[in-house]
Amino acid sequence: MTHFKYIKTLYLSTILCLAMYTLSAQQTIHIQAQAEDMTPLVRKALENATDKNLTLVFDKGIYKFLPDYATQRYSYITNHGNGLKNIIFLLEDFDSVTIEGNGAEFIFHGQVAPFQIKNCKKLTVKNLKMDWDTPFLFQGEVLAVNETEGWRDIKPFTEGFSWELKKERILFPNIDGFTFPELGSTLAFDAQHKRVAHGAWDMSSRPRWVEKRPNGVLRFHEHLKQYPAVGSILNSKGDHDHNRYAPAFQITSSKDVHLEDITIHHALGMGFLFERTENITISNSGIYVRKGSDRVVSTIADATHFANCKGDILIEDSTFKHMLDDGTNVHGTYVVVDKILDDHTVRVSLQHFEQMGFEFAASGDEIWFIQQPSPKRASENTVASVSVVNDKYSDISFKNKLPDNLAEGDILENKTWNPTFTMRGCTIKDHRARNIVLKTPLKTVIENNNFSSMMSSIFFRGETYFWFESGAVEDVLIQNNNFDHCAYSGMEHAILNITPRLGKTFDQTQTYDRNIRFINNTIKTFDNRIVWADRVDGLIISDNVIEQVSGSAPLYPNAHQFDFKNCDHVEIYNNTYTGEAEKVLSSDESSAKNLKFKQNKGFAKYKK
Repeated sequence: MTHFKYIKTLYLSTILCLAMYTLSAQQTIHIQAQAEDMTPLVRKALENATDKNLTLVFDKGIYKFLPDYATQRYSYITNHGNGLKNIIFLLEDFDSVTIEGNGAEFIFHGQVAPFQIKNCKKLTVKNLKMDWDTPFLFQGEVLAVNETEGWRDIKPFTEGFSWELKKERILFPNIDGFTFPELGSTLAFDAQHKRVAHGAWDMSSRPRWVEKRPNGVLRFHEHLKQYPAVGSILNSKGDHDHNRYAPAFQITSSKDVHLEDITIHHALGMGFLFERTENITISNSGIYVRKGSDRVVSTIADATHFANCKGDILIEDSTFKHMLDDGTNVHGTYVVVDKILDDHTVRVSLQHFEQMGFEFAASGDEIWFIQQPSPKRASENTVASVSVVNDKYSDISFKNKLPDNLAEGDILENKTWNPTFTMRGCTIKDHRARNIVLKTPLKTVIENNNFSSMMSSIFFRGETYFWFESGAVEDVLIQNNNFDHCAYSGMEHAILNITPRLGKTFDQTQTYDRNIRFINNTIKTFDNRIVWADRVDGLIISDNVIEQVSGSAPLYPNAHQFDFKNCDHVEIYNNTYTGEAEKVLSSDESSAKNLKFKQNKGFAKYKK
């Protein structure tokens, strides 16, 4: 049978299956792995769906998806590169969608966006695996380094990777005509543990030239600020403008999402990205490199990311490893007042280049006005209408008058689109950056997890600068977690790090985050820093068991275990420490006023 007839036969069988269910309230499409490229079959099946309640059922098997016949659409994808994307599963405007994987394995090729889901209700996806046949990565073992002459010898990985040396430049991934213009973002990994190397720094690699040496070795001529250790694995993901094509799942403006038993081994961006979506559960899922694989990187960016979501978010019993960014990031979005058009209308601008086209607000949303120099949430107003000027600017009209003293440069935060957030029973480790980044004012619970982080494990950073991610937290409980081998980046971090980053027009001394409880956790650390906090009001650190362990060299042995600046109402009590750290507590004058340190055991003496 020819390939054309093969596809035609499968297509007809799929349409027959469609017809069988047209008369029912729930339309079911049954799909089998019977073609070399499943993209056109899935596309036709979705285009012929006639019911607003859809179920896709996949037989167990291996399904390969190529970009050639994918649906193309210009896409705005927050924290990724906007542009024309090749979309495999495009699902829009359904009242309910169920995707039953039955253990199916989806293998993607080239630049594709696997799932784009918009304006869907009651979305359930379960029991499937996802990977790429060839990752968009360059990877090699460091064999030798000469810091004086400025070169490093690398033995590139070849099996399962795609690259070539041409005119003394490394070109990768060389897939369907696409290559990155440079090695770009590069990081050293520990070959034994498949995690970021101890003390490693992010770097952007642009070799002067690459020289071919005997036995498949390449010499990269490049002066670096920090050189990788011999024996480590260097991994490059390309330049910042091109290395976040699309997440595995982009779910936007949807409601009641349940993702269960999904494993992602690679993606050309984040794993799960949610924008303006309400009520989300991720359970028994995983992001990590395939067992036995030579790869050290799974997703190019965050495992999970939530931008301006609301309702309840729950992540439970899941494992996230080997990503090149955070385990999860929960945040809103700040926009900046560009012009005041009349007493009810303001023109606002998105700021970060990866936020362009993001929907900040809609009619009926409640908005906080934050007026410089204070970072505090001040007056509130309700959106009457939004007129989009372009992907950067929008005009927002409000039901009530604007504040009399509103000025250009002030910022707005969407009050309506903030979620409660719970993470429990999860393992996040062996990846770049932070385990969890938290920026929601509603109730947040982080409990019974296992964490290991390159940077700070739990990170609070609302910012009116660069990323413009809101906002200040007001109710956080972090309890009964295990922290082991955290903050091993070359840059200084802490296990719990609270550090707002506000623009220079804002008061840098006013408190920002508040009401954070860090209790009953077990911490095994090679270094000193436990909690490092700036501008928090109400921080309880109690009943934690902290042990200094050997095996890794301390990176910042002169840092204090607890370090506070511009804080108020900090209480540290009933904690136990085993180890040799001599610097316990550092606090500036404002933090010391209402600071309590009592009934702690094993800590060295300190002067308040």
